[in-house]
Amino acid sequence: QTAGPGVMVLTMRDLFTEVDRLQAEKSFKISMQYLEVYNETIRDLLIENSKALDLREDPEFGVFVAGLSEKYPKTADEVFTLLEYGNKNRRQSPTEANATSSRSHAVLQIQIKQQERTANVKSSVKIGKLSLIDLAGSERAAVTKNRGERLVEGANINKSLLALGNCINALGEGYKKTTHVPYRNSKLTRLLKDSLG
Repeated sequence: QTAGPGVMVLTMRDLFTEVDRLQAEKSFKISMQYLEVYNETIRDLLIENSKALDLREDPEFGVFVAGLSEKYPKTADEVFTLLEYGNKNRRQSPTEANATSSRSHAVLQIQIKQQERTANVKSSVKIGKLSLIDLAGSERAAVTKNRGERLVEGANINKSLLALGNCINALGEGYKKTTHVPYRNSKLTRLLKDSLG
């Protein structure tokens, strides 16, 4: 039995449908980036054999990945083509629990710039960012029977999932501005800091 379209596909369809509907009133510029976090290393999925990339923080622009490529799709189909290409570059390995186990977290970041279609040169630009994440599943070494490199990968997957859970818990019930949110405990949570809170 084949699964239907995933969240990323459905979201991109809805986004481009809405952009098409509003084209007469507003202009849009959509950009995308697609990366993976593998063993606490960030790689560009839109570049074959990408080297490790650095995560940086800027007071004005927030958290970003230095050197990450950016594409400007005009349709949802262009996004799907780029996602398929990126998924071929993603780390996968068989385990006892899953024949095609993702060994990394994949992050699709979409930035949308919107401006009114008006003769007024000074019309404001609204910017929105959407992050969609395909998380690698948590792993129990006893179930997967992983050894060596697979065991290290599993430990790093679990570490980043735990860090994400800790951030969500800190931002949840009882959150105050003085509450410490441990974003720096993994590259995934640092990368998603703006999206999480």
